Amino acid sequence: MSVYTPVSVAELETFLLEYPVGTLTEYAGISAGLQNSNFFVTTTGGAYVLTLFEHHAPAELTYFLALLQHWAQAGLPVARPIATHTGQWLSELNGKPAALMLRLDGAHLEHPTPEQCAAMGKILAQLHLAARDFPQQRPPDRGHDWRMHTAANVLPRLDADNAALLQAEMAFQQTIPFTQLPAGTIHADLFRDNVLFHHGQVSGILDVYFACTDSCLYDLAIVVNDWCCNADGSLDTLRTHACLSAYQAVRPWNTLEQIHWTALLRAAALRFWLSRLDAQLNPHEGDMILQKDPDEFRDKLLHRIA
Repeated sequence: MSVYTPVSVAELETFLLEYPVGTLTEYAGISAGLQNSNFFVTTTGGAYVLTLFEHHAPAELTYFLALLQHWAQAGLPVARPIATHTGQWLSELNGKPAALMLRLDGAHLEHPTPEQCAAMGKILAQLHLAARDFPQQRPPDRGHDWRMHTAANVLPRLDADNAALLQAEMAFQQTIPFTQLPAGTIHADLFRDNVLFHHGQVSGILDVYFACTDSCLYDLAIVVNDWCCNADGSLDTLRTHACLSAYQAVRPWNTLEQIHWTALLRAAALRFWLSRLDAQLNPHEGDMILQKDPDEFRDKLLHRIA
């Protein structure tokens, strides 16, 4: 259950007085999500999601909330933050930074079709284009430098086969011209559980808290590595083609992106193999993040190398 900071009825009612949303009628904790405390909140004014941020500092959250507002104003289906009576998107509840956002209709997909993967390719390209005039920048949490640093830290603790794979991949990753690839504001975590579909259309882009300035192609690789995979980690040809074609119909690749597409698929697989290895090998006391299997993305990396 992703509620790490409890909220009582009285506390929530007092909090909602800051917002032009009416009075509380019901609320419930949300089991989805791994890093924050989330609640469905229904008031006389509508349906919302309340998030208490367990890790991010207020200064950092202003970037994410401004980005959500920017994408919402561009007509994209993101969880638009609700401003307080004084025009603030970020507030505080029970000692944690907190934000109230519009609740979006839809459901997560477990087994996306080629048509749904095409919809993902299109919406991702639209996110990238819409953010071209977003004035703020943010360095990536899990960028190339983090990947190399984390790989070096976990390497001595792996068995021989995994260590050999990681060492070879570290050397390969150093050959990718990341800084020469088209970059911009990216989502960086657009897995199936961060997207809602409703009546066959993308109705919600969620959880933007890894958003940053990085390679657009890398963002697409993250999507393909989750949305277009078979159970063994290999890529499904139809779903992959549908996603890439739809993306490029909106934002065509340049020559360098064409050359390095497979390399970026490897970078994206490496990122999640490493983050899962790090969480498994270096658990933090009181860590609230659900442990996920690192081998899933090791296997995806092996398929991208093959």
